[in-house]
Amino acid sequence: MIALGELLGLCWHLAILSLMAIGGGLIMIAPEVHQYVVTEGRWITSEQFAAVFAIAQTAPGPNLLFISLVGWLIAGWAGAIGVTAAVIVPSTILTFLIARYSANAADSRFYRALRDGFAPISVGLMSGTGWLFMQVSNESWRADVLTVLSVLLVVKTKINPVFLILVGAIAGMAQWV
Repeated sequence: MIALGELLGLCWHLAILSLMAIGGGLIMIAPEVHQYVVTEGRWITSEQFAAVFAIAQTAPGPNLLFISLVGWLIAGWAGAIGVTAAVIVPSTILTFLIARYSANAADSRFYRALRDGFAPISVGLMSGTGWLFMQVSNESWRADVLTVLSVLLVVKTKINPVFLILVGAIAGMAQWV
């Protein structure tokens, strides 16, 4: 368990990050969360981080669940509740403010530029998240090949990603990767 001051610092850090989680929620800034809780704080391992991320992605509900699990691993229920609130409250307030503004200015040049600018940022953040988890999770070149093939299939086809997760799980259990 971490000290209260460290938990409050983590909550503050996540509150600031939540304001940058544009286009896909906190999953977009997972590399920064990983850096803070694994590399800097050393509160959990990369393997634990990857595991809670994977659990959250396969569980029904919002992608935000992974941050609640990280908080729980670090500081129990207080950590889970604290980090979840730190992520939800600032971004919810920002969303309401933007929605209010956009209703009045949807055709303005500023609003269009803002909206169009978030697309490449989202792609870059999502790519960074994928790269991080590929480095943390993949233990062989075969796993890297399977990851790249999965990305190509998702991008180029309409195949359900759950099927690819199942294939990856089977490959891992059979120790093919």
